[in-house]
Amino acid sequence: MNKNIYAKRKETIERVFADAKEKHGMRWTKLRGLKKVSMQAILTFAAMNLKKLANWTWKGPCPA
Repeated sequence: MNKNIYAKRKETIERVFADAKEKHGMRWTKLRGLKKVSMQAILTFAAMNLKKLANWTWKGPCPA
């Protein structure tokens, strides 16, 4: 059972953090302090969630 859970984690959770690092600038930060870095992380993950929501709800172009 644990092997199945771990395999699922690689596909879902780890991918989110990898995208945050590669596509959204979470590898390094220019900010200093826990509050500022936390704010950056919250805004980044909120933007990623909005992007995911938009992809789920978008149905594509209507056929003409």
